[in-house]
Amino acid sequence: MTSIRRWLLGWLIAGLGAAVLTAGYGIFHTARSEASELFDYELRTVALSLPATLTDGKSLEHRGPDFEGLAEDRLFIEIWGSGEAPVYTSLGGIDLPRFPPGIRTTEHQEVHWRVFGSQQGDRFVQIAQPVSVRNDLALRLALRTLWPLGFFFPAIILIVLLVVSRALSPLARISNALAARSLNSLAPLHLDRRSPVELEPLVNALNDLLNRLDTASRAQRTFVADAAHELRSPLAALKLHIQAAERDGSLASPGTLERIKGRLDRMIHLVHQLLVLAREDAPRAEQFEVVSLRGLAERAVAEASFLAEAKNIDLGLDIADSLHAVDPVNVHAETAGIEVLLNNVIDNAIRYTPEHGKVDVIIARSGVDVSVTVVDSGPGIPEPELDRVCDRFYRSVGTKEQGSGLGLAIATRIARRHNATLRLRNNKPGSGLRVVLTGLRSAGDRRQDSSS
Repeated sequence: MTSIRRWLLGWLIAGLGAAVLTAGYGIFHTARSEASELFDYELRTVALSLPATLTDGKSLEHRGPDFEGLAEDRLFIEIWGSGEAPVYTSLGGIDLPRFPPGIRTTEHQEVHWRVFGSQQGDRFVQIAQPVSVRNDLALRLALRTLWPLGFFFPAIILIVLLVVSRALSPLARISNALAARSLNSLAPLHLDRRSPVELEPLVNALNDLLNRLDTASRAQRTFVADAAHELRSPLAALKLHIQAAERDGSLASPGTLERIKGRLDRMIHLVHQLLVLAREDAPRAEQFEVVSLRGLAERAVAEASFLAEAKNIDLGLDIADSLHAVDPVNVHAETAGIEVLLNNVIDNAIRYTPEHGKVDVIIARSGVDVSVTVVDSGPGIPEPELDRVCDRFYRSVGTKEQGSGLGLAIATRIARRHNATLRLRNNKPGSGLRVVLTGLRSAGDRRQDSSS
C-alpha cells in the first residue's frame, strides 16, 4: 500500500536534491569562469602596473607595494627592451618565448600557459601563468561558493519533514476521531479551523456515507421493530385458536381450519408487505427505464380481477380522451416499483369497496406529465384521517377489512422515489375514495428523454 507521507517525502527530497545538484553545478562552473576572468584581469593589471625602472633582477628586490602578495609560483614576468633577449625575468629556469601582444593560452615544454603581452613604449611586457595553477585556484574559489548549499540542504530536508508532518496531521486527527468512536456512533464529522479546505470534500463524503449508514441502520431497526410488533398479534391469535381447538376437540372441524387458514393468509400477506417495505426503505441505485404504463395497469387490473369477481365489483381500466386508443403511454419508471404501487392501490380499493361496487383505473396525460387515478365507490375515509392513512400500520378506526396497514405507505414511498406525488381525497359529490398518482414523466419524444 502506498504511503502519502513516504511519497511526498521521497519526491520532495529527490526534487530538492536534484535542484541543489543542478544549482551547485551551475554555481561551480560560473565561479570557475568568473575566477578565470579574474585571473586574466590580474595578468593585465600586473603588466600595466610594472614600474618603468624594472630592467634587471636587482630591481625586483626594490619593487613597490603594487607587488605585495604576488607569489613567484603564480606569475612569470618577462620584459624585453629593444633587443631580442629579455632584460628582466622574475623566475629563472624558464625559457618562455615572446608572443604577440594580447592574451592567449599556449603550450611550451609540455606546460600550458596563460600569457598576456603588452607593448609599453620601447619595452614589451609579458606576464605568464601556468594553467594548472589557475585551475587549482579557480577550483578552490568555486568550492568555497558551494559550502552554503552543503549547509542548507540538511536544513531544507528538516523543514520538508516538519512541513509534511504538519500538513498530514489533519488526516491523523480525522483517523483518530473515527477510531475513538463507538460502534453505534454515526454522527457527522466536524472540521476545525486549523483543517485545510482540501479536506472538506473528503469529510463531506464521509459525512454523506455516515448519513446513509445511519438511514439504513434506522430503517433496519424500524423494520425489525415493526415486524416483531405486527407478527406478534397474529401469531399469538393463531396459537390461541389452536390451543382452544385442542381443548374442545374441534381442531379438525371445517370452521376451525378456515379460521386458521385465514390467520395464515393474513400472516403471509403481512410478511410479503414487510419484505416489500424493507426493500423500498433500503438505499439503492435508481434503475429507471422506459416502460408502458398502460401495459402495467392492464396487468395489475388482470391480477386483481379474481378478487373483484369474488365481491361482484366492476373493475375496469379507462384511458382519457386525450390519449390514443393504442397509445402505450410510455414513462420513465422502475417496472417493479410501479407494479407494486398499482397492485397495492387497486387491492386496497377492492378490499374497502362493498359488493356490487365499482373500481375504475384511469390513465391521463397532460403535456409531459402522466397520471393514474384509482376511483372506488366505497365508504371513503374521514377527512381528519386522510393525512394519516399513508403512515405505516395505520388503519382507520372501525374498519372491518383485514390488512397490514402498509399498502398505501409502500405506494407513497414508491411515488416519492419516482419524484411523483400520491394524493388521496374523497369523491364529492358521492361516496368513495380517489387515489391520484401524478408526476410520472412521459417518454414520448426525444427532447423529453434527454431532459429527464
